[in-house]
Amino acid sequence: MVDKPLIQYAIDEARDAGIEEFIFVTSRGKGALEDYFDGAPQLEQALRAKNKSKLLDTLMKSTMDSGEIAYVRQREALGLGHAVWCARRLIGDEPFAVILTDDVIASERPVLQQMVEAHEKTGGNIVAAMEVAPSKASAYGLLDINEDMGSLVSVKGMVEKPEPEDAPSNLAVIGRYILTPEIMQNLDTQERGAGGEIQLTDAIAKEISNSDNVFGFRFEGTRYDCGSKAGFLQATVAFGLARGDLSQEFLDYLIETVECRRAAQ
Repeated sequence: MVDKPLIQYAIDEARDAGIEEFIFVTSRGKGALEDYFDGAPQLEQALRAKNKSKLLDTLMKSTMDSGEIAYVRQREALGLGHAVWCARRLIGDEPFAVILTDDVIASERPVLQQMVEAHEKTGGNIVAAMEVAPSKASAYGLLDINEDMGSLVSVKGMVEKPEPEDAPSNLAVIGRYILTPEIMQNLDTQERGAGGEIQLTDAIAKEISNSDNVFGFRFEGTRYDCGSKAGFLQATVAFGLARGDLSQEFLDYLIETVECRRAAQ
């Protein structure tokens, strides 16, 4: 997207939030992901020799130091909850964040940083949430709200992909979480939920009855679903227009393209 992959947006957001250790849950055929974060000494040397400092800075942002990153293999696609559970031994007894890289969010302050600041006040589990149209609610996990406190809501229930008539609200969970290690204990049961998968939403919902420590967080920013073709294109346009070195030329192109299309109709 523009000039870096989706995974780099997630890493940049996490680093800005103060996160220093990363775990990737991968599957067969994802070797290119590991190579992406590895060093490239010959390329670095060539860029230095040609005095291409901007390109070198971009390259270095994608490089992870030894011990900063780990990879865990998910052998079967059994759902988000299962993917998180696969990393349980590396996470241990620490609170942890989860980022779904398909959810790209344009914001002045990184969303995960906003959530970390909120978590310092609330503790417990925090999920990023946004309002969605009722017609699209069945595509998300939805929050059943106990108390609405503005940017924060206390949660009394969570429902994964309900039918429209069963939706408790239109406040949907999107791909940013700060979770307690107790979530892993809930996932240990390997209980199947919606779609026959092990749902992270179900494990978080158990913490509501166990500890009453789950909060939704209305973040500041615009979310793009880059798991869909339309969402990926929308994000590319939005991020392209936000780039000072590209915006005017790109905007001129878009206007010309739209005008030509309208003329042809």
